[in-house]
Amino acid sequence: MHAPSPIKRRHSRQIQVGNVAVGGDAPIAVQSMTNTNTLDVAATVAQIQQLEKAGADIVRVSVPDMDAAETFGQIKKLVNVPLVADIHFDYKIALRVAELGVDCLRINPGNIGREDRVRAVVSAARNHGIPIRIGVNAGSLEKDLQKKYGEPTPAALVESAMRHIDYLDRLDFPDFKVSVKASDVFMAVAAYRDLAARIEQPLHLGITEAGGLRSGTVKSSIGLGMLLMDGIGDTIRVSLAADPVEEIKVGFDMLRSLKLRSKGINFIACPSCSRQNFDVISTMNQLEERLEDVMTPLNVSVIGCVVNGPGEAKETDIGLTGGSPANLVYIDGKPASKLRNDHLVDDLEQLIREKVREKQQQQDAMIARSV
Repeated sequence: MHAPSPIKRRHSRQIQVGNVAVGGDAPIAVQSMTNTNTLDVAATVAQIQQLEKAGADIVRVSVPDMDAAETFGQIKKLVNVPLVADIHFDYKIALRVAELGVDCLRINPGNIGREDRVRAVVSAARNHGIPIRIGVNAGSLEKDLQKKYGEPTPAALVESAMRHIDYLDRLDFPDFKVSVKASDVFMAVAAYRDLAARIEQPLHLGITEAGGLRSGTVKSSIGLGMLLMDGIGDTIRVSLAADPVEEIKVGFDMLRSLKLRSKGINFIACPSCSRQNFDVISTMNQLEERLEDVMTPLNVSVIGCVVNGPGEAKETDIGLTGGSPANLVYIDGKPASKLRNDHLVDDLEQLIREKVREKQQQQDAMIARSV
């Protein structure tokens, strides 16, 4: 449970998105995107704050026109998490938000226009000390590439990316990250693998337009999981037709399962059967909902009977094993107390929060000693 991840990450150049390092030896950043009307400052700020509370490292905001650019400037002043401006078609929007304090510019080579416009965006990014994300999408490739390949392919995605990477190289602008997204898992994975071998810049992973909460989670987990297992990826966005907060939750669950991030509680729970001595599913649903605010790394096992319960509990910070007439709680792998079903969730939540406080105090003490 406590062994490090066996994944050897691809070495990449590190860039800075606000106060978040992306690439190099930095943790893989998890991000999402607002789906509010950017012109609605209150709603957009509220959603950004919800995403930050869920653990988002970076948040992207769509900026479709100049009115939205001005509003973006107001939003930026009201939030703490780094903001990426998502820009299509009008390069002048990028120039404006650069002046207003954006932390990263996301441009789509397929629709941003002529090289002189890209040159102007690069100049603004350089002057304001902000990175660029080259965002290639299978659904919006340049017209000449659509004609050349006939349909989106991994090679078409990579050629689009390399075309603009080469241009940034000629302008001596190395502070960028790249995405080559497709809704087809095989296409996206092949494109990312190809691109990863060609450049040193960090890669932003995503399976674009993956689907709803369930289907999109499955598709994203398969595609991003394949790449992450290869050591590819410096920041991820799980694209779901769902509440953006769910994207952050899925992203962290994905990284936790691969031992690439340890933020929040890692739950181990059985699917339950007739041997269970308490309602495992209800208990887990309540615990996950109540403990969403916890960001301190913690391993918690919730097992309904004594078949696997003691073994799992011995490997976690806190473990619950179903038993009769009472359930057994393990702390740090050792039997500690018994809990009855009457107030099981309340009592277990209290024990978990006590353990969180203990761990946080230990972390604070270590930081204090290192200063």
